[in-house]
Amino acid sequence: MDHVSTVTNWEDMQLDCLSVIFSKLGLDDLTTSIPFVCKSWSQVSSHPFFYQVLDFRFLDLNPSSSFSKIFSSQYSLPRFTFSSFLKLAMAQSHGAAFDLRFSSLFLPSMEVLSLASITCPMLKTLCLPRICFDDEVRFFNLLSKWRDLEWLEMESKPFKLREMAEQIGIHCIKFYGMKIRGLIRKEDVSGIVDFLPKIEVLDLSGSQIRKEEVLAIVDGCRELKRLSLKECVGFEADEEVRRRARDIKVFEFDGCRVEDGLRNSEDQSEVLEQMFMYVDDCFEMWMF
Repeated sequence: MDHVSTVTNWEDMQLDCLSVIFSKLGLDDLTTSIPFVCKSWSQVSSHPFFYQVLDFRFLDLNPSSSFSKIFSSQYSLPRFTFSSFLKLAMAQSHGAAFDLRFSSLFLPSMEVLSLASITCPMLKTLCLPRICFDDEVRFFNLLSKWRDLEWLEMESKPFKLREMAEQIGIHCIKFYGMKIRGLIRKEDVSGIVDFLPKIEVLDLSGSQIRKEEVLAIVDGCRELKRLSLKECVGFEADEEVRRRARDIKVFEFDGCRVEDGLRNSEDQSEVLEQMFMYVDDCFEMWMF
């Protein structure tokens, strides 16, 4: 009986099969591995479909990482920079990206965000770390470019949250939810209530917020389907809070507490304000 040896020809793999495989890969493989296997793989992997979700959160983007070294070598770069990798990924999307998520370890510059507002006009989901105070107004102005934006997630609440909510309310008619963390002031809540009254999902977990502000959100955002206030400091979900939030389908408040000695609302507000300013100053010192 003759034994026929077979050699796999990667170029002969069917397009549908390749598409299924490539759709399960991350940006690292799509940019540094797959395009260099063969010509057909390079052509398929460059399709905008594979760059609709640009998630940089779980990549090791340190210049000394193996990925960074491979990327620099494959594209003949003298050194790796996050902006060069980001620009390649956004260019490959050809405007089809609808989900953009940045790593908290690599803050996007305003140059990068401005480029994203141009190259990713169909964005629906945007996840950001902190936006520097001096850049907040410029960032808010970019929101007018993302008219399809539905979800915004920020690891640190912008200082001028009211102004951001106003821009979202004006330009992002499909917007339904937001996740932020920080000191939630009275003016922040009024901004959400005034400009995003139809918001459906609001996640403030880990924030500092008083009972008065919680009630203002519950009473002012009548279309809320989910309100998450887990591990918040400054209020307790007492009978009044739960009663007034009874129409919210999912109301999460596990771990909420009022710190000992801060039962008075004015004391809470003063101490929380000091906490916020201290953390803010520490972050600015660390950045520079």
